[in-house]
Amino acid sequence: MTQLAGDEYKVGDHDVRPWGEYVVTGVGRNAQGEEFCTKDITVKPSGILSLQSHDERRELWTVKSGVLTVVLDEQRLTLQPGESVKIPLRAVHCMANLGDVPCVVSELQEGICREADIRRYVDAAGRKTEPLTTQAAKASVAHYNAIAAEIAAKIAAPRA
Repeated sequence: MTQLAGDEYKVGDHDVRPWGEYVVTGVGRNAQGEEFCTKDITVKPSGILSLQSHDERRELWTVKSGVLTVVLDEQRLTLQPGESVKIPLRAVHCMANLGDVPCVVSELQEGICREADIRRYVDAAGRKTEPLTTQAAKASVAHYNAIAAEIAAKIAAPRA
């Protein structure tokens, strides 16, 4: 079931994307009365999501299996199983899998949980992107491009 822009998530919503897939595992309200949504996101080997930010939600990513490469504002991080990273409101971010096995990430969204709240800065699927007006966005694009180049080189390299 594909989520339409602006619609609320529902438990069981699932979508397959070029980078992998996600399934919604929980929805509701937190103790502060904000919406929350939990997803299991599977990033396939050599998968990379769009570089994006959100005006209305924060996220917490926890790696369940595999190794996750993260761009978070001006940083590049590598997370192992059991490790987490907080994605603050308006932070420029993406996730990628440079490994050879799928990477499964538990994502907790808090705030307004809608696909319509995605601002993309780089998108391999050709969707509309935002201008790079901040230093964090510009630095994040440089990290994103470096990761994308590593993925391209890995795909092009012959398997031994």
